[in-house]
Amino acid sequence: MKLDPVAGARAVGLKLDTLRRIVESGLLGPTMPDRLARAGIALWRFGPTPAAACVASAARYPDQLAVIDERGRLSYRELHERTNALAHALSDQGLGEGDNVALLCRNHRGFIEATVACSKLGANVLYLNTGFAGPQIAEVVKREDAAALIYDDEFAALIGDTGRRDQRFIAWRGDVDEDLPEPTLDDLIAVGDPDNVVAPAEQGRTTILTSGTTGTPKGASRSVSGLDPVGALLSKIPFRARCVTVNAPPMFHAWGFANFLIALAMSCTLVLRRKFDPEMTLEDVARHRADALVMVPVMLQRMLELDPGELARYDTGSLHIIALSGSALPAQLVERGLEAFGDVLYNLYGSTEVAWATIATPEDLGAAPGTAGKPPRGTIIRLYDDDTNEVPRGESGRIFVGNEMLFEGYTGGGTKDMIDGLMATGDVGHFDEGGRLFVDGRDDDMIVSGGENVFPAEIEETIAGHPDVVEAAVIGVPDSKFGQRLKAFVVARDGAQVSEDAVKDHVRSSLARYKVPREVEILDELPRNATGKVLKRELREREQEQ
Repeated sequence: MKLDPVAGARAVGLKLDTLRRIVESGLLGPTMPDRLARAGIALWRFGPTPAAACVASAARYPDQLAVIDERGRLSYRELHERTNALAHALSDQGLGEGDNVALLCRNHRGFIEATVACSKLGANVLYLNTGFAGPQIAEVVKREDAAALIYDDEFAALIGDTGRRDQRFIAWRGDVDEDLPEPTLDDLIAVGDPDNVVAPAEQGRTTILTSGTTGTPKGASRSVSGLDPVGALLSKIPFRARCVTVNAPPMFHAWGFANFLIALAMSCTLVLRRKFDPEMTLEDVARHRADALVMVPVMLQRMLELDPGELARYDTGSLHIIALSGSALPAQLVERGLEAFGDVLYNLYGSTEVAWATIATPEDLGAAPGTAGKPPRGTIIRLYDDDTNEVPRGESGRIFVGNEMLFEGYTGGGTKDMIDGLMATGDVGHFDEGGRLFVDGRDDDMIVSGGENVFPAEIEETIAGHPDVVEAAVIGVPDSKFGQRLKAFVVARDGAQVSEDAVKDHVRSSLARYKVPREVEILDELPRNATGKVLKRELREREQEQ
């Protein structure tokens, strides 16, 4: 019987416009009906999950490289068989559908194998931040009631007895000399059955932790009901099937995780390193002729801080996408990135809770370097004031998002504010005349100084435009006269000397007088989390201690 592609698409829950975009991406290959049938079978068995992506890619392109990491290479056939074996072995250890598994891993094959194996079992996966302190890890693992903990051996001392009463397994061994008692994932794979896994009745859930820049990280739980979000992303960022993607951000966080899933679903080759290094990343791009490079803005910043001669050593001409997200992308950094790499920069704005909200294309960034872009297909953005009235174009308001990727609430209870079915991102922004979104700052980051409302992002961007400054962060500190006064923390370029007066004069020349910081402190670096977001909480605590 000949398969009707349209009927097949409807059978697996695809909208026709999504099918068109997926076909245009090359995901289905030249023999579309056969490839769509294979994808449909995987989706029918496992739903839109990492398991389905792995099974479908192994069926279509078994010899395609799936992963290149510091241990070598794995094809999709090998990844499929290894995750089958791991799933069977984990099942033999008593883990199964609905169980919660905590994962504390850097970017390597173990992260992928554990994720796919748990997906094949229907287990839920909680992704722990590798920058957590021991007490944070213990608190989150207990709060989420994890039945198993999979970790890299470098974190053995950090986790201590966390999860000791449950199952514990090692994803990456080799960084410490201690002979740890837990089996490795390789040990489990060696004894597991590589035959196909029976699909679970219910697909497992993924829980990504919020960045924790303003308090204890929360677990944001989500499941996906269809493939339309993939079509939405492809409508703005032209990822191609079977391309080579260097995925530099930590995959335990939303941006790195999303790109891991997209690459898996599109049968791409993922190039991974456990720790980011700007030169090694450029070398990976050049050696593997990468089509796409995924980073957070601070990674691009570190790359552009390399000596021009060092940067020129690496051939990055194969890149047609440099996809950025995870934190604010300053206009000056956009301009330098476009100059260094050409019109290949894309900037995605979103959050752990809403996934993506807007995407800026190279054309958007060329026209308005500080923009977060426009919403992709299927996403609605509205800006509201404090009285829940929609604000007109050009005025600032709280950013609310509606799409198919909204999270389902924090695992500990609670959710984000909602208006008219749209979810708050926690930021304030405005639209320009071209309909492009600009993010002014966090809605809880606003500083009231002398009766004036000030958003730090504008001042930070202005300071970063000083030729001797790399970056800056601005906070409000208590002041008996003004309520709050502005203090700037500034990082100078290597070898440059920046004075407090020079910073103030630079801001004064561009912004209103009330936006000029009353204090300026020069730091070697700003405190950041693993995804590059500045930890202003630590700067405020620093002030309180003085």
